[in-house]
Amino acid sequence: MKQSISSAAAAGHGTDDSLHTPTVRDLFLGFLALGFTSFGGALPLARRTIVEQRRWLTASEFTDLLGLCQFLPGGNVINLSVALGMRFQGWRGALAGILGLIAGPSLVVIGLGVLYERTQDDPHVRHLFVGLAAAAAGLLVSMALKIVLPLRRDPAAAVVAALGFVAIAVLRTPLLPTMLVLTPVGIALAARAARKQGAAR
Repeated sequence: MKQSISSAAAAGHGTDDSLHTPTVRDLFLGFLALGFTSFGGALPLARRTIVEQRRWLTASEFTDLLGLCQFLPGGNVINLSVALGMRFQGWRGALAGILGLIAGPSLVVIGLGVLYERTQDDPHVRHLFVGLAAAAAGLLVSMALKIVLPLRRDPAAAVVAALGFVAIAVLRTPLLPTMLVLTPVGIALAARAARKQGAAR
């Protein structure tokens, strides 16, 4: 499984000498910090942490790995922590990633749940949660733009992404049928592009 995840994330992309290979400790501390700071949605901060700050993956590799994680059942960030840990450090890395991601936040959420139960009728608390929801929406839009921008150099992938957006956001098609249709299309287009690049060389 380690090899397949690594291949899925790195296929079609060159290596980057500036990238850093995380240790088990790095994975645990990285995802622990991510879990503590990702209130309102972890994906935008996950991309910033993994790609821009810690330099574990390139932007293209992150997008590929995230696509794989979205196709699997379960939470995307949880899947990402397992897949990333498995890629670099095998099952120890996968365990370190998921434990780091859920350990601290679980304690915080339990504490906030108790606090919210006692203060949920306070209008100030309601306004606070409305503001948090707006901030979370902004983070998701920011991450979506960062993922979409590299696709401008790959028109075929941009078309697949646009079809997915229309199917899910506009037509309200369930995720699973959409992925079952668009994933083979995306794979076929990527394979075709790779063959063209190979022939050009």
